[in-house]
Order: sequence, then C-alpha cells, then structure tokens
Amino acid sequence: MEGVCCATSPASPSSSENPSKRKQTAEKKPYRGIRMRKWGKWVAEIREPNKRSRIWLGSYSSPVAAARAYDTAVFLLRGPTARLNFPDCVPDYAHQDLSAAAIRKKATEVGARVDAMQALPRPDLNQFPTPESSEED
Repeated sequence: MEGVCCATSPASPSSSENPSKRKQTAEKKPYRGIRMRKWGKWVAEIREPNKRSRIWLGSYSSPVAAARAYDTAVFLLRGPTARLNFPDCVPDYAHQDLSAAAIRKKATEVGARVDAMQALPRPDLNQFPTPESSEED
C-alpha cells in the first residue's frame, strides 16, 4: 500500500437490506468502516477481532483517506480474505499479527498520505501555460 491507488468505487451495500435503506446508506456512508462527523471530517475505526473494543484509525478530511486507513487495518487484522473498500489496492505487506497500536500507526500513516495527496493543488490541463517573465525586462 505504499503507492496511492486511484480507484474510488464505493463499497456495495449488502443485498439483504431493503432498497430504500441501501440508498440512504450509500448516500451517507460511501465506504465500509468510516463515518462523517457533524462538522464534515471523516473518521475511521474498526472492531478488534473477538473483542468489544475498537481501534481508532484517525480523522481525515476526505472519505477516501478514511477508507484507505480502514482498508489497511482490516487487511492487517484479517489478511487477504478481508473485504476491502478498494480491492484493486491490496497492501503490499504481508498479513501480520500486530498489536492495536501498531495497526493504528500503519493505518493513520496511509490515511494521512492519501489526505495529503488529495490536498495538493492539481494543475488545470485545459489552460495554456503562462509564459514566465524574464528578469531582463
């Protein structure tokens, strides 16, 4: 998961839900393991296996960053059989038995990296480049 994957397809809701609830869920939660705070930040967390506690994965400005943090954590917890938000972006490290703190650290690193990449200004490719001014003028 060192590189940033460009896939952004949301997780599909389960088929056991009724269609109206599925539509509401898709509008509010585009990815598994994340939710939006009232003030607009996206947060990610995951339940530890065989425990009632959760691992806090961080707060992010975009749902994609939160979903990528969740994917990292779920992959570390469950291995290659995990249901990922971005199945085309499988992490490049092996499934490991890590502590909650280690999982939180790796997930927040990935989420922060994705958030930073999305915050970068993107050039408008439809505009002609402006000529640079020379110092001789």
